[in-house]
Amino acid sequence: MDSAPSENGVLIWIATLFKIKICGIKSVKDAQLVALAGADAIGLNFYDKSPRYVDQETAAKIVAAAPARVAKVGLFVNAAPDKVNKLAEELRLDWLQLHGDESPDYLAELVDRPVLRAIRLSAENQAEVADYVRACCDVRQLGAVLVDKFRDGTFGGTGEQIKWAELAENKWMTSECPLVLAGGLTPFNVEEAIGVVRPDAVDVASGVESHPGAKDLLMVRAFTTAAKKAFAKIDNAG
Repeated sequence: MDSAPSENGVLIWIATLFKIKICGIKSVKDAQLVALAGADAIGLNFYDKSPRYVDQETAAKIVAAAPARVAKVGLFVNAAPDKVNKLAEELRLDWLQLHGDESPDYLAELVDRPVLRAIRLSAENQAEVADYVRACCDVRQLGAVLVDKFRDGTFGGTGEQIKWAELAENKWMTSECPLVLAGGLTPFNVEEAIGVVRPDAVDVASGVESHPGAKDLLMVRAFTTAAKKAFAKIDNAG
């Protein structure tokens, strides 16, 4: 993530989208190992009902230890804008990921950071999703949209897979901005998923864990290798 000073000295954050994000990092060790494995973004989960929740003190240590080239993404679920802004400023987060029921107007209350808006997709809500993305972009240009599997009563991170072919046919829903694919990705299916959907980036949490919140380095390494291979195929195909 880059920043540049404006004429009045205020930092302006420039959105450079990552390719491979590993979400739910809970320790300095995991952050460093994930970076060595080839990920270019880590997710810090500030939703206290999640098994991947991390407190501010631990998050600060993770941010300080992670390489500068790795984007630090803060994940929030229906958090007060003041809390989001405070953590973004104090931790110098590169991206803000919204994973709850935040309204488009909510975006206007956030500090200057690119927003990764997560949407939970089902066969029944595609038109609603498209309308929501357009409404968000009327308020503030999104850095990217993350597509996850819808499950009633949850806010993602379930490990459930979306229908890739269906998403590929309906990418018009998120055509206003880059697409980040999530939902049930693993080292064993991410190459196929990227080939079918052709997203701009991928995001994984449970698919590279030995148990909720515990990253498995071998799985992370296998995931990043497979994802890079798939993205390279797309780039080479033109």
